[in-house]
Amino acid sequence: MNNEGTNELDFIKKYENEGYTNSYRVDGNMLIENGSDMRFTPNGIKVVAKHRYEGYSNPSDMSILYVIETKDDTKGTILVPYGNTNETETLEFFNKIPDENFSESENIMFKK
Repeated sequence: MNNEGTNELDFIKKYENEGYTNSYRVDGNMLIENGSDMRFTPNGIKVVAKHRYEGYSNPSDMSILYVIETKDDTKGTILVPYGNTNETETLEFFNKIPDENFSESENIMFKK
């Protein structure tokens, strides 16, 4: 899904207004909430929206914005670069999330 005309920061702000205020990072095989250091396995995460972006000046400069909810009811986003600046550890982590934990239920592109 390409979100032409809208950048990642615009979408992050929109999701923050919807309560997705936490930020995360991946270290090893765990997703870590930056504010509290709470840790989650791939099974403890639901991806409720996903947005792909291509770089304006360089289409091979790409990223994915994941909008997530955790088993402990934290909600937030993580922006993952890929392509030439391959972030393999984080992408591998998201590939381990079970398919049934992916939906578009909170995708702001589909909400009215």
